[in-house]
Amino acid sequence: MKVLLISANTETINMPTLPVGLACVAAAAQGAGHDVGFLDLMGLDDGPRAIASEVTMSPPDVIGISIRNIDDQRMDATRFLLGRAKEAVSLCRGISDAPVVLGGAGYSIFPESALAYLDADMGIQGEGETAFVALLQRMAQGADLSDVPGLYLRGEGPQGKRRFETELDALPIPTPGMMPLPDADRKGEIWLPFQTRRGCPLRCSYCSTPAIEGCRIRRRSPHRVVAALRLWRGAGFSRVYFVDNTFNMPSSYAEDLCRVLADADLGLSWRAIVYPKNLTPRLTRLMKAAGCTEVSLGVESGSETILRSMNKRFGVEDVRKTSHLLKGEGIRQMGFLLLGGPGETRGTVEESLSFVDSLSLDALKLTLGIRIYPNTPLARRAATEGRIAPEDDLLFPRFYMAEGLDPWLRETADALLSERPHWTC
Repeated sequence: MKVLLISANTETINMPTLPVGLACVAAAAQGAGHDVGFLDLMGLDDGPRAIASEVTMSPPDVIGISIRNIDDQRMDATRFLLGRAKEAVSLCRGISDAPVVLGGAGYSIFPESALAYLDADMGIQGEGETAFVALLQRMAQGADLSDVPGLYLRGEGPQGKRRFETELDALPIPTPGMMPLPDADRKGEIWLPFQTRRGCPLRCSYCSTPAIEGCRIRRRSPHRVVAALRLWRGAGFSRVYFVDNTFNMPSSYAEDLCRVLADADLGLSWRAIVYPKNLTPRLTRLMKAAGCTEVSLGVESGSETILRSMNKRFGVEDVRKTSHLLKGEGIRQMGFLLLGGPGETRGTVEESLSFVDSLSLDALKLTLGIRIYPNTPLARRAATEGRIAPEDDLLFPRFYMAEGLDPWLRETADALLSERPHWTC
């Protein structure tokens, strides 16, 4: 079948990125014998015109549209980001009879409500490498779609039971030729997103990861990872962002990956997300030797009470120890605080702010109010407290802010930001 895949994301938010997730689906579809076209709307002056050109000049049998971000997760002046995707779906449906299939991380959190809002024909929740290929096969055969894993049909709801691929090495890793690449002068500013593991078992109270990737950690072979990175390095990318939810879990895998990376000597600079628990001196040294220059450190709170409320498996002394280890190796640290969740008070906020001030962080991101995602403990608590209706699908952003903190919290944050240029909100 002739397939057109469109990355609808045009937001940089924290940094410019590449649609590597959609490229994974493209590689799988191409590997199954389908003719795959790829359109990335990021940076295009006229996205609708580009879509119309692709669809009319080489009419596809199926159009896939990837949904990355629903909103910017800011409680103040929230930006809802599905407008561009809705425009893309409407345009495709207006000029083509090809079914429009949604997918991507943002879609997986809201499979029914996003499908209804965007008015597409169907969507796939979860890993598209297997499910989308299965869908294409059924469609090519004119067969029943009811057993396609993770498939949602507009107006009919879920079809086949969702499945997670247990062996990530069975899934293709996209090569640089799978998608349009930026000009050479822009490659240096992009951190190539790369995933070595999927799934997270930690079940933090507010987190949407289980809806996207599941709770079981699944891994790629370190040697396959490095072989793929070698190709991207050859294509001019020297900076990599390992977007695994927790780079240091499991620690043994992280150590093996770092050793293989260091031995390959690709000349990469990379960053990763570190969970502030069980980061050992040995792993920290290995990370540095393998090219790690910066980590995102999810401090989240400096209050033991709030950390327990969030179902965190670490305490403030774990954070302090982790920060100390990273500083000792000269690895930059970007810290994150989530303020305003259940149980938060002025006292716990002040405790958190004082705590992060005592750390050797190179940068800090404050988030005021916590985005409520469906099927999370935070959503259930918000419903119990009457903050949201039990039937609210939460596609349109809702936030949890503890009573008595607003506007004091905003005023406090603004005062601190004016004095600390390395803090942002």
